[in-house]
Amino acid sequence: MADKLGNTETGRCCACRRTFTYDPGEVMTLLIDPQTGLPPGFSVLGTLRPAGPEAVARSADQPVCPACVDRATYLRAPDDPPPFPTWP
Repeated sequence: MADKLGNTETGRCCACRRTFTYDPGEVMTLLIDPQTGLPPGFSVLGTLRPAGPEAVARSADQPVCPACVDRATYLRAPDDPPPFPTWP
């Protein structure tokens, strides 16, 4: 028997803009400000700034496709510092 899919939606990934089908309860989302197209607290130059309450209030969760999540996980792994050595 085929697996029963729950509620599925079709949307665009906020990172790569590809259209994909996802389960709204299980998809990774990112809070995006519709005026800037960036997460609240990010500037166009890529620097961090304090996120204003009005920017957070107008922001909405946007889905991220599994390929972008995998790519971000892969690119983040080398930057993670090694764990501190522990004593026996």
